[in-house]
Amino acid sequence: MGTKILTSSSHGFENECKEIHDSWGRLNHLVRSLAGRSKLERQQIRETYKAMYGEDMVILLQKMQSQNGSKVCAAIYRWMMDTHERDAIVAREAFGEGDVNYKVLVEIFVGRKSSHILLIKQAYYARFRRHLDQEIINLEPPHPYQKILVALATSHMAHQEDVSQHIAKCDARRLYEAGEGSSQGAVEEAVVLEILSKRSIPQTKLTLSSYKHIYGHEYTKSLKNAKYMEFEDALKVVMKCVSNPPTYYAKVLYTSIKGTTADNGALARVMISRAEVDLHEIRSIFKRKYGMELKDAICDRIPSGDYRDFLAAIASTTTIITSHNSVSL
Repeated sequence: MGTKILTSSSHGFENECKEIHDSWGRLNHLVRSLAGRSKLERQQIRETYKAMYGEDMVILLQKMQSQNGSKVCAAIYRWMMDTHERDAIVAREAFGEGDVNYKVLVEIFVGRKSSHILLIKQAYYARFRRHLDQEIINLEPPHPYQKILVALATSHMAHQEDVSQHIAKCDARRLYEAGEGSSQGAVEEAVVLEILSKRSIPQTKLTLSSYKHIYGHEYTKSLKNAKYMEFEDALKVVMKCVSNPPTYYAKVLYTSIKGTTADNGALARVMISRAEVDLHEIRSIFKRKYGMELKDAICDRIPSGDYRDFLAAIASTTTIITSHNSVSL
């Protein structure tokens, strides 16, 4: 029988904090107490716990994770962190010991507002004494994703608040002329990188919408030509993440649940990072595309236990914990 998840209440959190403190270390109780909580509630629980016991729950969870090493412990630890702190750690882990998980970095630079990216960079430097942008620039050997990430990082420094339909139409035509409308048979990288570096993510999203309106199909469809190479493959992933995040993440979750991806951390990462952004939309698309509820897919494919209960709780309480004050675009 799965863990019963506690959801929002109108009272303070002293009783919950006492129960957490008295049963510390019991992961099933932590799942029960924390998984169904909104971002605000988690912050209040963290503050109340510190006021009552003089200890930061996140630091305690970090210690538990280092000792325990279980998936559910790591997930609860991430769940209770401030979003920019969590993203900084996720970004650092993406660099790995050899193979870089570029898609994780793409999700961060595409899925977060410029103001949040700044907080991530500050948290990254404070924790690791390294500059995130420079880490990307210094990656060896060079990779197509690297070029795109550098452009995306540059775009966040432009601080362009408004979007322009005129610019979107002009950029759409430039993308066409530098791609499927070109006689070269391949995308002109310089043109694409210039657009990505000078436009905000919302502006690029509008450009992709204009492209479809003008040329009758998605820009990514033009990148499926067999003559195209690694840059085009990377660009296709990035543009899918920009143009329709819920569909992009639904596929990430599906492949992760089925076990057909090498990205072992994708399931918990996406569930946690999108919980209060657009997981309700992801859940709807997941059901439409794959014929089953996200929660049911998790319960069907993930072994029973606290980790499955944690993920299923987030999947089933999305409508409760979704916040209007999200950190995405």
